Amino acid sequence: MKIIIAEDQGMLRGAISRLLSLESDIEIVGEAGNGEQALELIRKQEADIVILDIEMPILSGLEVAEKMKDDGIECRVVIVTTFARAGYYQRAVRAGVRGYLLKDAPVADLAEALRRIYAGGRAFSPHLTFSMMGEINPLTERESEVLTHLKQGYSVAEISKLLFLSPATIRNYISEILQKLEARNRIDAVAIAESKGWLI
Repeated sequence: MKIIIAEDQGMLRGAISRLLSLESDIEIVGEAGNGEQALELIRKQEADIVILDIEMPILSGLEVAEKMKDDGIECRVVIVTTFARAGYYQRAVRAGVRGYLLKDAPVADLAEALRRIYAGGRAFSPHLTFSMMGEINPLTERESEVLTHLKQGYSVAEISKLLFLSPATIRNYISEILQKLEARNRIDAVAIAESKGWLI
């Protein structure tokens, strides 16, 4: 099977690549250090599976998976991450990923998961599937957008220009966000949403 590995930590990417290459039925056909490179490789190479880290520069692994789904790209997706967060897991499932594994698992487990996925199955870390389905993101897409801009340090006036909405409307969104997340203030709201994996 042909595999692409997308991981922004070069040493870890190299280690995964070398160890998987030792498997007789696995061929590494590309490596990427950010999400944009990963997407280019996926479109160029005829890979069977892409292994995506979540937190990468330019495009996150989840954004790459979502773009692949939107574009109808056949290559199957495995997310390998250190983040056991409900929001990330739910977003990955919606993007149609075939595997979601934690980085602390042995490479032998990853190789087995790749074989299962190549054969048409799925591979999810067991404790993730049971623990991650409970918490659903209460924020609408627009509220998430407003909160992401707040995280980036934009003021209400700046966000209103970016989203072509009045400052009063932005303040209403912020009020809704604080209420839904039971947050004390904007900083608290960002921290809560990030800890749940609802912002990336």
